[in-house]
Amino acid sequence: MSEKSSNRRRVAGSYFMSMMSIALVLFLMGVFALLMMHAHKLSNHLKENIGFEVVMNSNVKEENILKLKAELDAMPAVKSTEYITKEEAIHRLSEDLGEDFLQWLGNEENPLLPSIDVRFNAEWANNDSISVIQAQLMKNSAVKEIYYQKSLVGLINQNVRRIGIALMLASLVLLFISVTLIRNTIRLRIYSKRFLVRSMQLVGATASYIRSPFVRSGRLQGFFGALLADIFLALLLYGLNRRLPELAIVKDFTIIGVVFVGIIVLGIILGGLSTRFALRKYLHADVDRLYA
Repeated sequence: MSEKSSNRRRVAGSYFMSMMSIALVLFLMGVFALLMMHAHKLSNHLKENIGFEVVMNSNVKEENILKLKAELDAMPAVKSTEYITKEEAIHRLSEDLGEDFLQWLGNEENPLLPSIDVRFNAEWANNDSISVIQAQLMKNSAVKEIYYQKSLVGLINQNVRRIGIALMLASLVLLFISVTLIRNTIRLRIYSKRFLVRSMQLVGATASYIRSPFVRSGRLQGFFGALLADIFLALLLYGLNRRLPELAIVKDFTIIGVVFVGIIVLGIILGGLSTRFALRKYLHADVDRLYA
């Protein structure tokens, strides 16, 4: 009785350790998937804060400025625009300086000009697209000049491309390592039951009959491992949200939901396929190889 109980504990312990190994691998994959997807959203957020300032001539009527603003809003490249009056420009400058700028002017007229602050959609936030739009706007007689940091735009896009390539390569490496680890983990569990597989073959069981319970067990193991990985991810996100509330800028519950569901699906698929491939070795193995 004690021997049966001891064997049962060993089997349960082996199953638990295998499931935990799968959970930790899937957890790392989930962290990296969230990092990649939110990095993409963060890069779009940075790009969509790229824009330029359209400075108007001093004698332009407000209705003409609003008309130009409406034309800009209708462009597919433009995400948003903001009309900044001369008064608003003075107010913002005073806030930046920490003192009332008007007191230094005395009786002189406000020297600041009205402008339109333009922000672009992410796919248009590059120097080539901005230069085309700039050239079009400069043909308008109401526009005095257009200001934007060309070098900063190029630097942001260059760094976003580099980070994207690095993340893509790292994700492929991590995926390969993860699949290999899960396969090896399940292979070790199948190895411990190789003699059971041989016994079932000796009594005439077909390969599909032998494979069925093992594959089902592998899928369940993958499911519970993925469920644990999702729990670990949820705890990690909760902790990050408490410590770094600024991350709310790029947090996307749709992305998080896709990653969580994807981990469950991936766990089930990898659990079933890895078990199937690991079992195939012992279904066609010679007796001598069972002791290897």
